[in-house]
Amino acid sequence: MTGAPLLQIENLHASAGDVPILKGVDLSVDRGEIHALMGPNGSGKSTLANVLMGHPSYEVTEGRILFNGEDVTAATPTDRAQAGMFLAFQYPEEIPGVSVIQFLRQALSNRTGIDYTVLELRLKVMDAMKALGMESSFADRYLNEGFSGGERKRNEVLQMAVLEPLLAVMDETDSGLDIDALQTVAEGVNRLVSPERGFLVITHYQRLLDYVTPHHVHIFMDGRVLASGGPELATRLEDEGYEAFRQPV
Repeated sequence: MTGAPLLQIENLHASAGDVPILKGVDLSVDRGEIHALMGPNGSGKSTLANVLMGHPSYEVTEGRILFNGEDVTAATPTDRAQAGMFLAFQYPEEIPGVSVIQFLRQALSNRTGIDYTVLELRLKVMDAMKALGMESSFADRYLNEGFSGGERKRNEVLQMAVLEPLLAVMDETDSGLDIDALQTVAEGVNRLVSPERGFLVITHYQRLLDYVTPHHVHIFMDGRVLASGGPELATRLEDEGYEAFRQPV
């Protein structure tokens, strides 16, 4: 659909079991934009990320998710990933016995439908790792096994660089990172910004936004977006705290 936002979330309600978590989320992300979604712990931010990717533990009870103009509310996670949606996890899982490059080869083949040779994939991965300032030996380590927190998050950025998604949802990628790792991750994200790609960066700290400048900032509390604005909204949040945005019951 020409002219449609890359991602459009309309009146999205979702529950985990009988517990409602998302309570009417409206949000639109255009190509070339970085959106920061900021909220305290327990506000539903990670639930939103998981619902966007079709996690089976959550049920959409109302509203819809449009990606590239197509309704993907009922689509499988695989279909969403193949369409160009990507989630960088807050806590990436270890997969012993599967190397980073093996994982990326399978993921890229699933994403594009192209069966890359080991050599083709290795060249592509090495180019991405060089651009991200990563050691070449990283590619042959088992996925996230023995990785530090910073290495796990850099690996998520590497996956984005290789898979080239249209929409990257980053679920608290800055969580637990020291300043050096944070800068490395931010630099990787900034390298991936393009006119075709959109980012939804989920965080509850201002510090990541010192290195990744968003076009739009949204305050997310109690399962919905309470305020939206430019980068100055994050500065206001830093000064006033989340309670300044909470709506009276």
